[in-house]
Amino acid sequence: MNRMYFRSPFLVFNLLLIALGGCYTVPETGRTSLNFISTGNELQLGISEFEKMKHETPISSDPAMVGRLQRVGQRIAEAVGNQLPSAQWEFVLFDDPNMINAFALPGGKVGVYTGILDIASTDDELATVIGHEIAHVTARHGSERMSQGIAAAIGGVILNEALKGDGDRNEWTAAYGAASAYALAIPFSQGHELEADHIGVIYAAKAGYNPEAAIEFWMKMNLVKEGKERSPFFSTHPSDYKRIDKLEALMPKVKPIYEQSKLRYR
Repeated sequence: MNRMYFRSPFLVFNLLLIALGGCYTVPETGRTSLNFISTGNELQLGISEFEKMKHETPISSDPAMVGRLQRVGQRIAEAVGNQLPSAQWEFVLFDDPNMINAFALPGGKVGVYTGILDIASTDDELATVIGHEIAHVTARHGSERMSQGIAAAIGGVILNEALKGDGDRNEWTAAYGAASAYALAIPFSQGHELEADHIGVIYAAKAGYNPEAAIEFWMKMNLVKEGKERSPFFSTHPSDYKRIDKLEALMPKVKPIYEQSKLRYR
């Protein structure tokens, strides 16, 4: 086998500095994540994308459903507090009964599709949904995934540089690409979902919504998706059973928060 060596140590050194330079502490969990993307860039991307979606997707005008979203959303926003200091909160109900989904973008932009309201039939369950989506933003999961991509690209450059002159270079770099996609993208995405469950149920409890509704909501989701989902081992989302187990383990921590907070909203 040919000896591996670096032809451009200066390049490699600078790439490693970039890789080690960005980190972020996730609120509520305290996890340290790799993050190169500035919050200002995140904010601009979030606002721009949300405006685009509002122009491209029908918006519901049903007063009862819109009012419910605004009521629950504003309470969750209050619970989030200064964890999103630049947030200009906006809660939009997109009119698509076949879309069982919701999302949040940097800047306090939250979209909920009418299709999910049949499953999140109570305010407590809707708080689960909104809290989960906002948790993705406060944890900066989107920019973390982008940063993981940058880190993977850096690793590829370093490996490519190291293998110059090696006859097995193409095989090594191909193997690296497959391994990085599996080792970085899939587990971290499942981890993000579980972390958003964790943070989101805390937000719901702080807003005076019963956190046990999260368990009921994911049980319902499991029935809706039953037979339609690939094995969770290869999925970018954890199984509903796994997240239910995690949420049940969290209840002793979040129930006291709820019991204290609900008194404010009577």
